[in-house]
Amino acid sequence: MAADHPKSDPDDTLPEDDAARLYLAILAAGGRIPLDDPALPGSDFAPERQRALLEQLVTVGLVMPNRIDDCYVAVSPRAVAERLGADLRAQATRLLLDADRLPAALDPLARAYDAVPRPADRARQAVYVDGQESIRVRIAQLVSDCRLELLSAQPGLRPPAVLELAHTQDQLMLRRGGTMRTLYQPVALTEDSAVRHATAMAEQGAQLRVLDESFLRMIVIDRRIAVIPAADDHSRAAFVEDPAAIAYLVAGFERDWARADQVHWHSLDGRTLTRAVTHRVGRLLAQGLTQRAVATRLGLSERTVAGHISRLRDLHNAQTLFQLGWLMRGGGRG
Repeated sequence: MAADHPKSDPDDTLPEDDAARLYLAILAAGGRIPLDDPALPGSDFAPERQRALLEQLVTVGLVMPNRIDDCYVAVSPRAVAERLGADLRAQATRLLLDADRLPAALDPLARAYDAVPRPADRARQAVYVDGQESIRVRIAQLVSDCRLELLSAQPGLRPPAVLELAHTQDQLMLRRGGTMRTLYQPVALTEDSAVRHATAMAEQGAQLRVLDESFLRMIVIDRRIAVIPAADDHSRAAFVEDPAAIAYLVAGFERDWARADQVHWHSLDGRTLTRAVTHRVGRLLAQGLTQRAVATRLGLSERTVAGHISRLRDLHNAQTLFQLGWLMRGGGRG
């Protein structure tokens, strides 16, 4: 450990106001007063008080006893300032050296502290909120505090009323200078309200992509809190603040984002949307997925997928689903 050094406060080296007044009186008396009788004419200090102030001036160095001439002599304050300043700088240097040595000196204690088992940090445990209305209120509060980044994965379709609420919240966040990235499933391309919302958000600077895979619903706010479903019917949500859990969720989002397709939301029309979804259905059928699996993957109803399959059968002149998949994999090429 560092050695002890005498402490010195700059305020302790300065004379108090009465001592400064006495110093000025000594200067007015010619810069010297007798050793044996230091009383000053016209001084309003009591003798004991004046002697105490005089001792203070001697301690500071503003007055020096001269035994040869039997008097106290006033000393230049500049000389005192230089001496005291040098002392304080030397002390500051010693303190800085001590500060540099502290981490190494305390390192064995720090390692012992880190090795002590501790109970789980309850402050980082997930908070569960029940009821979709309560969940929406809590999310709205968190988004209103979002300043940097909002990540959102939204599979399936959201009701128009929910989209309207999200539009207001997200727009305010973007105007505050935050960024927003959202993942949708292809089903979003089939719903006018979803397309209008995505188009409006894109105009505000948000990025929205489509991924024709299954992924979990999730919101991450400023990478400090994540919201994930805690029930299949979305009637319960977990609000997670654990940094390791959030890092894991964000890493998964980034992987999905890299695979997702960019969409030119401004140029979408009904016919283009239908062709795009039909193409995605065909691509998944070619991979061997069943009609139900395609519907689950794309967030569509089986009835909607059946309609796209019917168009693909007509296009490829296929009689069965198996034949359609075979043809779309290139089996009909001669």
